[in-house]
Amino acid sequence: MRTDVEAYLRHANGIAGPRLYEMPVAVARRIVRRLARSADLSIGPIAIDRGFSIEAIADEPIQLRLFDSRIDRRPGPLIVYFHGGGWLLGDTEIYAPTCAEIARQLDLPVISVDYRRAPEAKSPAGAQDCETAARWIAANCDGLPGGSAGLILAGDSCGGAYAISTAMALRDRPAAVPVIAQLAFYPSADLATRYDSFKAFATGYLLDKNLMRWFAENFAPDDSDYRASPMAGDLAGLPPAVVVTAELDPLRDQGRAYAAALAHAGVPVTFQEAKGMIHGFVTLRRAIPSAADDLASALSAVGALIRRHPSQPD
Repeated sequence: MRTDVEAYLRHANGIAGPRLYEMPVAVARRIVRRLARSADLSIGPIAIDRGFSIEAIADEPIQLRLFDSRIDRRPGPLIVYFHGGGWLLGDTEIYAPTCAEIARQLDLPVISVDYRRAPEAKSPAGAQDCETAARWIAANCDGLPGGSAGLILAGDSCGGAYAISTAMALRDRPAAVPVIAQLAFYPSADLATRYDSFKAFATGYLLDKNLMRWFAENFAPDDSDYRASPMAGDLAGLPPAVVVTAELDPLRDQGRAYAAALAHAGVPVTFQEAKGMIHGFVTLRRAIPSAADDLASALSAVGALIRRHPSQPD
C-alpha cells in the first residue's frame, strides 16, 4: 500500500460517528459534498465552466455542465462524463475538479451529466438519462465546442458502467456522430458475479461491503440488464477502450474481467491498474497526491487512443 493511501485510510477509518449507510440519503449527500471539497483539488483555471439543461424522457430536465480549457477551438472529439457515487451520492459539483482536469490534460471539451439518482429514481432511470444526454450532445454538436469528430464516453465506478452501457446503446442504434472511445475507471461492470476482490477488500478500503449493500438496496439493479451490469450484454463491436482499476478495490476484479472480455470480443483495449490505490481515486487528488499521477497516466492512454482514430483532425 502506498504511504499516502495508508495515511488517508487511517484518517477516514478513524472518523467517529455514523457511516454514510447509516444516514438518510439527503444527509449522506451533504456529507459527501463536504468531504469531496477537502479530498480533491480545486477546479483550477478553466476557460469555460457552464451549466445548462436538456429535455429528458422524465419530467425533470437533465442537467449538464460543460468544461473547456479554450474559449474557441477547431472541430474535434468531445468527452461525455458520467460521475460515480454508488448510483445515489455523486453529482457534477463533486466531479467538477476531475472534469476540469480532464479537459485541460486532453485539451478537449468535457460535458458532465447529472443523471437521475436512486432512491428517487431506481434502475434503469440513470442509464436512460445517460443515453439521452449522449444522443442529444451528438445531435447538437454545431452548438457545442468540438464533438463533430465523435464522442468519448467516460466515467468512474457506476458512471464507468454507464459509459459502457451508453456505448452499447449507441452501437446498437447509432447517434448523429459516432462513439470513438470509452474510458472506464474502476467500473461496476458485472453485478452478477462475486469476485475475489469483494472479499479481499470488503472492509477498511473506503468502499466497503456495507456501503455497497446500501447502494444496491436503494438502486435495485437488475444484474441481467446491461444498463446496470454491462457484462450481461454483448461487448462485440464496442469502441476502443481504456479500462483502469485500483489494486485495493472491491470492484477491481470486475474491471479486470471487463478488460479481458473486451479483448476476447476483439475490441482494442488498454488496461491499467493503479498499484496500491483504492476506489474513487480520481476525486481524491488532494487527500492522496499520488492519485494525480494515476489520472494523468489514464488520460495519456486515452490521448494516444484518440490520436490513432481516423476522425481526429491533424
